[in-house]
Amino acid sequence: MKYNRLFHLNTVQLLVLYFFFIDFFFIIVIQSDVNQSQTLYFLRNKMQAVAVISEETVKRFLTYSELIPIISSAFGQFSRGQDGGVVQPVRMMVPVQKHNGMCYVMPCLYDGYFSTKIVTFFKDNVDLPSHNAYISLFDGTNGAMRALIAGETITAKRTAAMSAVATKFLARSNSKILAILGTGTQARSHFLCLTSIFSFEEVRIWGRTFSKAEALAKELSCKPCESAEEAVRGADIIVTATSSSTPVLKYEWVKPGAHVNGVGACRSTWQELDPELMRNATVYADSMEAIVKESGDVILSKCDVYAEIGDLVNGTKEARATQTTVFKSLGLAVMDTVTSTFVYKKYCENELKCDK
Repeated sequence: MKYNRLFHLNTVQLLVLYFFFIDFFFIIVIQSDVNQSQTLYFLRNKMQAVAVISEETVKRFLTYSELIPIISSAFGQFSRGQDGGVVQPVRMMVPVQKHNGMCYVMPCLYDGYFSTKIVTFFKDNVDLPSHNAYISLFDGTNGAMRALIAGETITAKRTAAMSAVATKFLARSNSKILAILGTGTQARSHFLCLTSIFSFEEVRIWGRTFSKAEALAKELSCKPCESAEEAVRGADIIVTATSSSTPVLKYEWVKPGAHVNGVGACRSTWQELDPELMRNATVYADSMEAIVKESGDVILSKCDVYAEIGDLVNGTKEARATQTTVFKSLGLAVMDTVTSTFVYKKYCENELKCDK
């Protein structure tokens, strides 16, 4: 192992050093196998160690085959209320109106760990990702900080895994056509996740900018579509992953019995799903409490919400897979907790001895 200069740290990591400097006796910066071009950072004193885990490390450790069952279990525990052991308030949103952005703060305590994710969403970003996130992970038994984990990959993969759990319950088993509306990170993650559990004959992609749809379709070996209607007509499973504030999916395009995963429109005044679709489909939520406060697709359409996905996991409500269904996903902090905990434990097993 080689020691590295602190100048290798990025801005976020330098901030961590600044805020924790007075509490730590010394800093050890450890470089892993140089062939992997992966640098791991550790802050430690006599009492605790704080791992700073990069996006590259998260990508290496996080697979859909392992993540989907973890997400399914978390859905079930969340919907059990107090008996499930999930302590999670509704997330806090800070608007950044001047720059058409927002910041979410998402805390949760579950299964011996406490996490808080701070995620920003700036839809007009051009040279930067629209979403940026970090997750702080603490020991739930004593409050000691265990890790600071890059959150973009976790957010993308756990969101797609949430849709995968819903889709396994609500889509018809013989689904052959997948349509994805959107060309960003969530579009890609949903393609990779859903194609890992379904054998589609065709996958179609649409975006407001056709060149982006063409580029993503070429990368993923899919069919680019010039209109949302072209992408959706006849599709068995539909994913809407856009930053639109007005509906992009029309009710009359959706074939009876199709399943829709709506993962965009995350504000109470935004919609990406036709109100007629919301009123005529059986609607499922990740959180009943959050969806009636935060989802414009639900609030503005005045639709009924039948159940949480966790109710399906627990067997307390039925999966109406023969009907047209919508899973409206806002994101749950507990999903960040279980995913970041999984990544942290993998990190400890494969990289360094940690205080689990």
